[in-house]
Amino acid sequence: MNTTSSNPAKAQVVTSVERRRRYTAEQKIEILNESRLPGMNISIVARKYGIAPSQVFYWRRRMEEGAKVGVGFEESVHPESQVRELEKRVARLERMLGRKTEEVEILKEAVRIAREKKLISRQPLHGLEDFE
Repeated sequence: MNTTSSNPAKAQVVTSVERRRRYTAEQKIEILNESRLPGMNISIVARKYGIAPSQVFYWRRRMEEGAKVGVGFEESVHPESQVRELEKRVARLERMLGRKTEEVEILKEAVRIAREKKLISRQPLHGLEDFE
């Protein structure tokens, strides 16, 4: 740095904390498509958008992995967040089914005991043929 020149070096003062930028899937695809244009590469496009080239490479790799999975299994690819949400729902429904199954078993036992003590008729209950 030449300190004798008439243009002193400029100092940049950072006064705020930058927040992490979020990009939509459409924006990421647009950036990746732009990096594939003739005469362009990931470094040029990353610099244009102020993104680290490693981030763009990561997006490209994730996109290609998703495509490979979809082609390999001949199925559509779903976001991990959607899969986790569905897994939580299945777990909740399994817990509910377990509770209801336990309730049915308790009620069957109660009907059996009541019939033994002749508290209720031994005639089949209408619509409840499984309780015999």
